[in-house]
Amino acid sequence: MPSPCAPDVYSAVACGVAPEPVSLAQDRRPGLSSTRTKLPGEFELIARITAGLPDGRLVRVGPGDDCAVLRLSRAPVLFTVDSTVEGVHFKVAWGSPELLGARALLVNLSDIAAMGGTPTVCVVNLAVRDGLDARFLNRLYAGLKRAARRFAVELAGGNVTRASELSLTIALLGEAPARTPGRHLARAGDAIYVTGTLGDAAAGWRLLDGRLRASSTWHKKLVDRYLNPAPRLAAGRALARTGLRVAAIDVSDGLIQDLGHVLERSRVGARLDLCAIPLSPAYRAVMGEDRALALGGGEDYELLFCMAPAYSECELGHRLGVAVSRIGQIVEGRRLLVRETDGRERRIDPRGAGFDQLGSKA
Repeated sequence: MPSPCAPDVYSAVACGVAPEPVSLAQDRRPGLSSTRTKLPGEFELIARITAGLPDGRLVRVGPGDDCAVLRLSRAPVLFTVDSTVEGVHFKVAWGSPELLGARALLVNLSDIAAMGGTPTVCVVNLAVRDGLDARFLNRLYAGLKRAARRFAVELAGGNVTRASELSLTIALLGEAPARTPGRHLARAGDAIYVTGTLGDAAAGWRLLDGRLRASSTWHKKLVDRYLNPAPRLAAGRALARTGLRVAAIDVSDGLIQDLGHVLERSRVGARLDLCAIPLSPAYRAVMGEDRALALGGGEDYELLFCMAPAYSECELGHRLGVAVSRIGQIVEGRRLLVRETDGRERRIDPRGAGFDQLGSKA
């Protein structure tokens, strides 16, 4: 799980000095307290947050046992796990408990999207710190449950523990397509594409953290891209249905760094066209033509994919149901070159050009 606190591509300084932790004493929203509050017991809390979970076709035995018993077919199954940790990926004061709970699942779904799959069932580990009461946790899970219903994901239970920070870890299963995209499948001559626009979520993170300023209209649009990401599940499935060889990854740690993962696994190089990187009107209003956050900011959860240039951008956009931009080409060798707006090419090392789990904090 990435954080938008990723280093700018052309800077040696990764986000500067980390901000001070949120003071709960200054946060008067319901559900938060500056003093230790009494939580329900573990099993009472489990009963509360799992109340109302519907029976599903995949969950034979749900919450209440040591393991969930699932009805799985013989077809390949996708399995991914991701964590959202306070102070690393978010601050409690940045959004409602419902938004934070939903976001924990949404960013996990993006991994399934990159593989062209369909999410099916998950389990959740909730780590609770002092200062959060039962109402906050109920609202957190209400948001998570709402997101699960929206994408037809069944919640099969999980675990609750105490910790020094609030976190949600989600283990997610999905159905794999007949031909699964993979990071190792890029070949010289492939075109490089990306869905949607890049950099919005990273700008939203910086607005929440007070590092950027924007008018109320642009502020809302950019912050929403960070707090409410849109996993490209339909687009990923459509890519898999083309029947073509597709290398794909979700853009979570930043375009340059995530492309670097594809290049490393496929043992190829790439040329990117800086002018082709898609930017939203909101991004341009705040950042102008500075593409640093679009290249290295992370948290976009768009799909970056490489395939033979058999379709135009317009045709791909129609097939995938989302705007698609061609931003470069896979080449022989192991170098990543970026063509600047003035036409000059600059070599970039993708390592360290995005978020590092062990090096960045929200």
